[in-house]
Amino acid sequence: MAQNLKDKEAYQRLNYLYQAAHHVLSENPENVELARFYCFTQKTIARRLVLRQDPSVKRTLCKKCCSLLIPGVTATTRQRRKKRKTRFTVVRCLSCGQSKALLNNPDYCLWADRPEAQLEQQKQPGDKPLNNTAPQLLRGWCEEASSMWCEIFVAVLNLMLKQTVRLK
Repeated sequence: MAQNLKDKEAYQRLNYLYQAAHHVLSENPENVELARFYCFTQKTIARRLVLRQDPSVKRTLCKKCCSLLIPGVTATTRQRRKKRKTRFTVVRCLSCGQSKALLNNPDYCLWADRPEAQLEQQKQPGDKPLNNTAPQLLRGWCEEASSMWCEIFVAVLNLMLKQTVRLK
């Protein structure tokens, strides 16, 4: 529980720094250095605490100079086409010249947006098994015992059950 609270405070700090960088650039577009400092601090905190940032946040930051990429202010945005069907959005940082190409595919879905990536959809360790087979009962016992050998034993039992099903 304390780990979740610490992460929550860290994410709130990252959010504050990101919003502060946006606010600084919206008030005074020439103040790029202060916004870059906020973004660099945000990136450093996320790296130090091993926190994953949302892809929409990562897309708006320059990887080379940590500048906030706002089209028309700190970046230029162009639409490019490599072949007949593939279109890209090319975002170029005005500070360092670094560019990134983002694929324009309306059918593409990020992993973070998929239902199986959400924690509510994933199976929790305290869930009750649906069938009363031996490996599932032992898995519940192993969660209480929290032993590595229990997990190995359950894996071996699962393999043995698969072999017996194939033989029948």
